[in-house]
Amino acid sequence: MINNQVENYLKSLVPKRTQLVMEMEAYAKEYQVPIMDLVGMESLLWQLKLIQPERILEVGAAIGYSAIRMAQELPNATIVTIERDEVRYKEALANIKKNELSDRIEVRFGDALDLAQILESEPLFDVLFIDAAKGQYQRFLDLYGKMIKPNGVVFSDNVLFRGLVAEDEIEEKRLRSIARKLRTYNEWLMQHPDYDTRILPVGDGLAISIKK
Repeated sequence: MINNQVENYLKSLVPKRTQLVMEMEAYAKEYQVPIMDLVGMESLLWQLKLIQPERILEVGAAIGYSAIRMAQELPNATIVTIERDEVRYKEALANIKKNELSDRIEVRFGDALDLAQILESEPLFDVLFIDAAKGQYQRFLDLYGKMIKPNGVVFSDNVLFRGLVAEDEIEEKRLRSIARKLRTYNEWLMQHPDYDTRILPVGDGLAISIKK
């Protein structure tokens, strides 16, 4: 994990975002909405530009920040994103409309653990981005990995969880539980026979898995 001084330096070099995007970032900071770390977001976007996916599936829309950033960088891509919190679902719809991206971003309301069967009938996706309940990452990949094309890519965010996955002793029970589940997920993912995975220490940790 990079230190704060280096992180702040990298953030100072990030290309300027649109005013609406920066307003979303400020809103997320003020109201503690979990959006992707800026350095991690830029890393993800750059890799997506190399891949040039046409269809992206995101588990965890929150207020629509990541989906909007991806759509802005990839003008030929369509994105399906899932959100289970009704308030954030409505905020995501409003933000997507403000950014004039409703024609390329579709937000599905509901728990991702319950919506997989509906999405199975749709065309396969090029990219899966997992950024939702950290304790459910393995179940998300089991459900949605089958909807990704061969040689498609799965991105899993927050897999280093503030560095806590490397800590032997964590006092707070909730954090200890999440860190344990993410350690299990990382080990399972690295050994998974259907994926070739590497974990990058950017943002809060980004796992990149190529489907075989």
